[in-house]
Amino acid sequence: MFPSSEKIEPPSDDKRWRIVKAAMQRNGNDRHALIETLHAVQESFGYLDEDSLRFVAASLNAPLSQVYGVSTFYHLFSMKPAGQHTCVVCTGTACYIKGTPTLLNEIERRFGVKAGETTPDGSLSLMTARCLGSCGMAPVAVFDGEVGGNLDIDRTMTRLERMMEVEDVRAA
Repeated sequence: MFPSSEKIEPPSDDKRWRIVKAAMQRNGNDRHALIETLHAVQESFGYLDEDSLRFVAASLNAPLSQVYGVSTFYHLFSMKPAGQHTCVVCTGTACYIKGTPTLLNEIERRFGVKAGETTPDGSLSLMTARCLGSCGMAPVAVFDGEVGGNLDIDRTMTRLERMMEVEDVRAA
């Protein structure tokens, strides 16, 4: 398949599309730049939506099914906007054995959010990861980018509540 000479316009006039287009151009607008391009979209907009996937597919002359497949296969890509805060709970074997299911259930109950979702008010995204590589500190979670280990329900809820309070103080 040869690259199209047709100029493909981004989904909006948003200037962040320039970053995405530059990422594609660095790689000759070639299909092999798909993952790098998806990273550029997510870094620029925070997540991948249908319009961005269609734009990337057309721009790189790749099937939409391939672009969608890559964006849903890799855990680092998100198809929904993230919350103001994130909590990633490890579900690896060591963490699972040491109590991850109980932690997840309690987070879901207290914050009204399921794993893989964001609270209705957009304050917290709860995610899981197959392994965070910190098995010696199991169970482990990442709170807004900071690893917390040897967690129990009390430590986990304290971390989450403090994290949420910081945002409340900033908003006041």
